[in-house]
Amino acid sequence: MRERQASRSARRAREFEAFVAGAAGRLLHAATLLTAEAPDDNPRARHLLTLALAHTYAHWDRLRGEDPYDRARRHLVDRFARASWHRYGGFGRARPRGAGALARLAPQERLVLVLRLYEGVAEEPTAALLGLSADRVRAVCDRAAATLLHPPRGPAAAGPKAAVP
Repeated sequence: MRERQASRSARRAREFEAFVAGAAGRLLHAATLLTAEAPDDNPRARHLLTLALAHTYAHWDRLRGEDPYDRARRHLVDRFARASWHRYGGFGRARPRGAGALARLAPQERLVLVLRLYEGVAEEPTAALLGLSADRVRAVCDRAAATLLHPPRGPAAAGPKAAVP
């Protein structure tokens, strides 16, 4: 009995290690985009990834045909959404100071944009995952993309070079 349990545990560990080897880089990149941190300095993203992978490993035997990547991504998204809600007092209100390309966006906008454009999740599953309507997901994604493609103009947005007479 112990041999069977030991071999099952070893198989589980090998399967999970193979999953992490294949998926951790993409999940870390998604977490880095969500947290709007610089790719080389991303402690919050690494923490989110660690929590998501630990949760996935804890439920590994219960996946039964479910994609472990989807499970890990779902947990990553849930943790980010909850942390953003508590940290900024509301899901779409404050914008953190970050060095990443998505730092100008609110947490909800980043979340929708990363799920829809980076991860390629359709509107309906994104809406179900976030508890929003598909129309709301579409509107948030459009607004976030417009913010990134057409940054605000003016002296505050232009930076120090705008002060040249």
